[in-house]
Amino acid sequence: MTANTWEFTLTEEEIELLPSDSDVEFYAEHGWYLSKKLFTDEEVERLEAASEAFYAGRVDRPLPGRPPRLAYWKPENGPVQRHNDYIHYESADIGATLRKPLLGAVAARLSGATEIRIFQSTLIFKPPRPDEPSNVVPWHFDGDYWATSASERMLTAFIPFHDCDEHMGTITMIDGSNGWQEASEDNVTSMHFADRDRNDLESILARNARFNGTEVRKVPMIIPKGHASFHHSHTYHGSGENRSTAPRRAVSLHLQDGENAYQEYRLPDGGTASYNHDFLVRRTPQGTPDYADPEFCPVMWREKA
Repeated sequence: MTANTWEFTLTEEEIELLPSDSDVEFYAEHGWYLSKKLFTDEEVERLEAASEAFYAGRVDRPLPGRPPRLAYWKPENGPVQRHNDYIHYESADIGATLRKPLLGAVAARLSGATEIRIFQSTLIFKPPRPDEPSNVVPWHFDGDYWATSASERMLTAFIPFHDCDEHMGTITMIDGSNGWQEASEDNVTSMHFADRDRNDLESILARNARFNGTEVRKVPMIIPKGHASFHHSHTYHGSGENRSTAPRRAVSLHLQDGENAYQEYRLPDGGTASYNHDFLVRRTPQGTPDYADPEFCPVMWREKA
């Protein structure tokens, strides 16, 4: 590989940071991957500074509307775990840093895609409050919430702004669950996981493990500053309470391959699934939501033809 293989430029040093063939095989089998150092300390510190500015009220480009299931912490919500969707859209500094071509190139290698676009981004702040119920993210996999996406290659990069370990409530993967068959399709929902019953999601995980003749193997991601974890859209994951003395700060960056597009999906109750994009993005000539809308889903990486 050379630096001019792609439309987006990588330095020779960055090429060395891409997943190896064995890394790609590992990701396919286990459903997750821990990257090399993709961001400089300065870039990570820029993300943290921009997040503090956002929490203080700086919004460079406000969303044109508020979808009904938008995760959007405000100061009046108090000292709970904060989730703020579309941070790549509303914060110029965060958006520019997240669009780093190297990050997209890593996602392309793992997924086998020739183009990677941002699908969604969520700014996360987990306060150091072990007894706060919202700090525990129950077991789920992202594909349940992306039923309107046709692709099976979508993935997520979890990017902490500091060293992140179990003590801080790091993201934890259920090893190999990306290859599971689901015992039921009733899990597919338009709801956010925070609005669902935690015990129900725990029982769903255990039931699906039994259905696949395997055990639940939990793998906490120990992520050094500047590194990121990646997981497949069908990999179960969650996180525990923050037992440290500092907040756990991160961005969860959801990524889609260039072939992903909207599809209609009927829910088990007979309704139609929807995603927040459906209320914001432009329409295709066929009248469906355009998940390639560059305003909300910018391209991070594209190989040359």
